[in-house]
Amino acid sequence: MDDAALVDLLKRFGFSDKEIDTYLTILELGEAKASTIADEADVSKRYVYSIAEKLEGRGFVEVNDHAVPTTIRARPPADVVDSLSSDLDDMGPALEARFSRAAPRSERFEVVKSRVTVIKRVSELVARAETEVTLGMPYSLVEEVADELRAAVDRGVLVLLIVTGVGPTDELELSGLASVARAWEAPMPTMLTVDQSAGLVAPTEMVTRSNTGAQAIVFAQEQLGPVLVGSFLGNYWPMAAETYTCEPDSLPTTYDDFRHAALQATMQVRAGREVATRVTGRSVHVKDGRTELDGVVVDIRQGLLEPSNNSFPVENALIVETDDGTFSVGGGGAFIEDFEAETVELRIAE
Repeated sequence: MDDAALVDLLKRFGFSDKEIDTYLTILELGEAKASTIADEADVSKRYVYSIAEKLEGRGFVEVNDHAVPTTIRARPPADVVDSLSSDLDDMGPALEARFSRAAPRSERFEVVKSRVTVIKRVSELVARAETEVTLGMPYSLVEEVADELRAAVDRGVLVLLIVTGVGPTDELELSGLASVARAWEAPMPTMLTVDQSAGLVAPTEMVTRSNTGAQAIVFAQEQLGPVLVGSFLGNYWPMAAETYTCEPDSLPTTYDDFRHAALQATMQVRAGREVATRVTGRSVHVKDGRTELDGVVVDIRQGLLEPSNNSFPVENALIVETDDGTFSVGGGGAFIEDFEAETVELRIAE
């Protein structure tokens, strides 16, 4: 390794050029008086004492101030390397712990320039979904991500799917690929959100034609996810026609995704069953209010299944009658409803 490379490595440990020159001088001398080091490194004697304290604290040198005159001795490089390695080993678990806590909040954007990569990113993101997927894409491409969609449904993820370029009367193979699927003959951007925190947007022509020069954006940002979900449910979902719905879940079941709970409650009620619920969360309008509701679902406002009865496109709410009164329940970020749900348990009322 040449001197320039060694200097660059030492800079990574926070040393300035002047400090590095002084340390390398000490290393070459082995042990010397401050005045000798100052002459060789072309720095003041006072500076040598100052940097010697820092180097000693980092384990690079030893200051023998019991001798007259005081001498400064370089520690064997092998001992210095062992000490640094030990510090790095000790640092590792703490860094990993902080990184693990920060990972869910990480934010990134990726520009994608090819159709193949778009499909690959859709597959990867759907495979990681834990609670909710919204996806709009041409029907001709659905087969390429069918395995990931089917697996997501099987592990209890809410999957809302719009297939484009086809009509609701066409023969479509969508069974098991979604919780609810709709078809729309008109084109729309390929749009994906996963757990409201990551997703993708690609222009229509990028996935239907080659060499268009169009680009897609892949994102991981908790603030952007809900905006895209709102656009999907507010602008595109109402325009498409329902072509497939899954079977109702067996109850009791607990849902971390409120839209999933609203969908399943609607299915159960339409099947003629009386549904009871236990909801955990917080009161929206009452400070230090209740954190749990236990009662019977007496009404549902939703736009996930046809016919819809919500008052605005993204509204999904349960009306729950308890011993203490009747409360409206919404999902994360609820501000109109009485209660914001974190988890919803649905069961057949006794």
